[in-house]
Amino acid sequence: MLIVFSGLPGSGKTTLSRPVAAALGATWLRVDAIESAMWRAGVDPAQPTGLAAYVVADALADAHLAVGATVVVDAVNAVEPARAGWRELAARHGAVMHAIEVVCGDEAEHRRRVQARVPEHDQAFQPSWDEVRAREFTPWRQPRLLVDTCAGDTPANVRLILGAIRGHAAPA
Repeated sequence: MLIVFSGLPGSGKTTLSRPVAAALGATWLRVDAIESAMWRAGVDPAQPTGLAAYVVADALADAHLAVGATVVVDAVNAVEPARAGWRELAARHGAVMHAIEVVCGDEAEHRRRVQARVPEHDQAFQPSWDEVRAREFTPWRQPRLLVDTCAGDTPANVRLILGAIRGHAAPA
């Protein structure tokens, strides 16, 4: 099974994807952590490291799916080509894919979260609120579970996601 989280920075993707991966015993892949690791290894941040991080995450997910593991991907996945890549990967492995879009429906709360965030231990930086607002995020074309982290608490949202995943055998 491939579970793909998407949403703008500060929406709550990591807050939800981490416990979902833990509950499922899944491999958890954070594109932000992969990109930050590239920078720590000396790759120039001026290079297209964001795209490269998605390519690395895809390769890791491919390897884990090949041995029958469940994979949870934590990434912005802002554009259709990124989402299509995950669908193609799932199809190649005959794996069910669940798409989860995470939003914070209260703009003031989203802004507060972004401004208050500190980087995770494996993250080089956090984007500013202006950078988050300027980020391209195209509407989804396929079904997905939409989770508003401003409308429910984390444990309830994790239960919602796990229930949706466990209740559907068909690809999302």
